[in-house]
Amino acid sequence: MTHHHKGKSSESLLDKDAILGQLNILPGQTTLDAGCGDGYMAKEFARILKGTGKVYALDPDTEAIETLRSETQDINIEAMEGDITQRTSLEASSIDLIYLSTVFHGFSKDQIRDFQAEVERLLKAHAKLAIVEIQKNDTPFGPPSDIRFSPEELKQVITLAPLATVAVGQYFYMQIFENL
Repeated sequence: MTHHHKGKSSESLLDKDAILGQLNILPGQTTLDAGCGDGYMAKEFARILKGTGKVYALDPDTEAIETLRSETQDINIEAMEGDITQRTSLEASSIDLIYLSTVFHGFSKDQIRDFQAEVERLLKAHAKLAIVEIQKNDTPFGPPSDIRFSPEELKQVITLAPLATVAVGQYFYMQIFENL
């Protein structure tokens, strides 16, 4: 993956309560925070699951994953070095929710295709994919708007069934899809 966050995080700009309220994570579920960075959302998922279920936190950044592993030894988070645009070691049809925050815009066409293939392989029937992205208009930060996706463009690219589009911060939206 050529897109790197270089330690930058959108955590302070996102409305975590709005995100978590829409994701409706239930005890016993298995979630995947893909491109997890420092794992702040994986930690939120683990808090909601209260020791039930499983949280996978996946990122290609070795340092971020090692730090997350050291911080979450006693929690039901499995931090894994990897890339969601490639086949992971996770079991097929094992995930209830895949969460991807502010990384989709960095994928090439080939990576989008491979991302979709891996998402479809991993998700259980009726499981959800949630993609958080920066709005496709001028913002005081972020990538050039021409590589961003509007919710409508995201729905055209992702082959799963679109559910809700939710504002999750001043400059962000979350598009939720279902694996039918």
